[in-house]
Amino acid sequence: MSNHDRFLLAGVMGWPVMHSRSPALHNYWFAHYRLAGTYVPLAIEPATLAPALRALAPLGFAGCNLTIPHKERAMDVVDEVDPAARRIGAMSCVVVRPDGSLAGTNNDAYGFVHNILQHQPSWRADAGPAVVIGAGGGARAVVYSLADRGAREIRVVNRTLARADTLAREFGLDVKAVAWNDRYRALDGAATLVNTTSQGMVGQPPLDLDLDGDGPSKPGGPTKVGPYVLPKTALVCDIVYVPLETPLLAAARRRGNPTVDGLGMLLHQARPAWKAWFGLEPEVTSELRAVIEATF
Repeated sequence: MSNHDRFLLAGVMGWPVMHSRSPALHNYWFAHYRLAGTYVPLAIEPATLAPALRALAPLGFAGCNLTIPHKERAMDVVDEVDPAARRIGAMSCVVVRPDGSLAGTNNDAYGFVHNILQHQPSWRADAGPAVVIGAGGGARAVVYSLADRGAREIRVVNRTLARADTLAREFGLDVKAVAWNDRYRALDGAATLVNTTSQGMVGQPPLDLDLDGDGPSKPGGPTKVGPYVLPKTALVCDIVYVPLETPLLAAARRRGNPTVDGLGMLLHQARPAWKAWFGLEPEVTSELRAVIEATF
């Protein structure tokens, strides 16, 4: 049966979920490509995740996206998890296969890289050391994507060093854990800097990171190694997209660093989902971006 002969269904499962911009994104594509279908928010409590996922096939869903807090738990529910999601340790997408079984994958790494390449097409992960702030699920997807693109040194900086150590051990010799108080040393000579924490998001304090590294050190605080430790050629990214320009990105822009905000990561991670669900790989355009920005 072709896509023109059936009503297409997909959605996003989360708890809570009504804040998600995914319905606006996917329903734009349904309208743009003139397909009969809809993408719906599915507020699923953690205790009911398994029956909710198993209901996708009989209800006619092609699949769904997953957001907090379901990305890890869903791995124990679906029938098959691909190597990327296993490596990252979380799923972002479920595909209902023709036989009704469920396959899980993670498209966040794809979204991260393709967002950068859309705005900075000359960027290379192997251009120099990459610094990743944070060690949670977002950091794991970013580290996976950087390593997959050939990064030879990835410095993971986290307030809880044990979490960074765990991530580094799992990903291998090219990934180094860095204590929070050594974060300025980690910036020295970096070619890419990525914030994967919620710091800088609306309602959260800004990320405590002076890109010049030349402010006064507090007793017991981080060791700063002189002015301009982050090269002005380094690409600075933030996976936060509310606001579009976080304090980190604003500071980077003022000092002349190229920057990429987090909205494109959301937009691009949806493309392989559509390819798997509907056999169509949609485009991320300036018009789509404007539509989503208007929802803020």
